[in-house]
Amino acid sequence: MARVTWTFSPERVDTPDATALRRDYYDEVASRYWKRPATAAEIDAGLADDGAGLLAPPTGDFRVARFGGEPAGCGGVLLLDDGGDGGGVRAELTRVYLRPAFRGRGGAGALLAELEDAARALGARRMVLNTRLDLIEARNLYARHGYAEIPAYCTGPYVEVWYGKEL
Repeated sequence: MARVTWTFSPERVDTPDATALRRDYYDEVASRYWKRPATAAEIDAGLADDGAGLLAPPTGDFRVARFGGEPAGCGGVLLLDDGGDGGGVRAELTRVYLRPAFRGRGGAGALLAELEDAARALGARRMVLNTRLDLIEARNLYARHGYAEIPAYCTGPYVEVWYGKEL
């Protein structure tokens, strides 16, 4: 019997698989925030002009994770400035998501490693990210993979905690 494995591929954010994964991501994070299911119209509004188009070279990268060939997750990196502290170019980790049916199979850590490699290939020396306090599973994932809390590098209505890691 063949072993089912994770694969990762760069993909435009507007392909059918990437679009479906981005919708699932937004649905989950919005529904958790609002404590009710997000509507299709709310998901559409949240994805409209969300800047995901920058997740392509030379400004970023977007990857689709597949498990046994089936679209299972996604994530992106976006190049930022050097942070003004001489530490090198930063990349922001964003839209990291695994569909619930694929969680617990080692994909999240493998996806993070893939995105870190993509950031390095774009010239980044540090990875940063922001998230919400209620996304405990995500925060635990980042901590398990070497991310530590850092001072705020951005602001926004859904930004409550920041993490960073040297690449």
